Amino acid sequence: MTQAIPDILLQLKTRGPARTGELAERLGVSRQAVRMQMEKLAADGLVQNAVERGGVGRPRLSWSLTDKGNQRFPDTHAQMTVELIEAVREEFGAEGLDRLIARREVATAQAYRNGLAAADTLPEKLDALARMRSSEGYMAEWRQEADGGFLLVENHCPICAAAAACQGFCRAELLLFRQLLAPAEVERTDHILSGARRCAYRITSPRA
Repeated sequence: MTQAIPDILLQLKTRGPARTGELAERLGVSRQAVRMQMEKLAADGLVQNAVERGGVGRPRLSWSLTDKGNQRFPDTHAQMTVELIEAVREEFGAEGLDRLIARREVATAQAYRNGLAAADTLPEKLDALARMRSSEGYMAEWRQEADGGFLLVENHCPICAAAAACQGFCRAELLLFRQLLAPAEVERTDHILSGARRCAYRITSPRA
């Protein structure tokens, strides 16, 4: 069952809070096995539980990651990056930092365009984009919604500390997605820095 420990954390990271039975079903193990592992992970400070209210029957416990649990999914070179951002801001001002971010995004956009060059349809573009983002640590995935729109989800932000220190990274990311997926419309619906467990983007085909 030790191999299932990272699987449990991954389930909570990518699919959000879940009950013991749900985790057992997804992992193909018994409820008791999951319960024992969750107790160990809780003792290590990696997960926590909360009472789910509503509906009939007695309240049920739902498990989620703690801040420490989220830290198991690393923020790449966080401290050094934040220090560099602050140094650039002090040396060159906010405008200088914006220029630096813009230069980075130009290079990133070109690399992404090359990666999307063979994609003709919107689903093909989303599939290629999600794969590239996942290779960079964003744990990205996409799906089509019942109304025909699409949802691009990033379950992790490997530059979260940098983005918290400078909102320009998040603005640039949204603009980049809009450029890459045009003429489709892109709207951010979930934002990690606003307290959500993930970043998510709703993509819809252009209106007639």
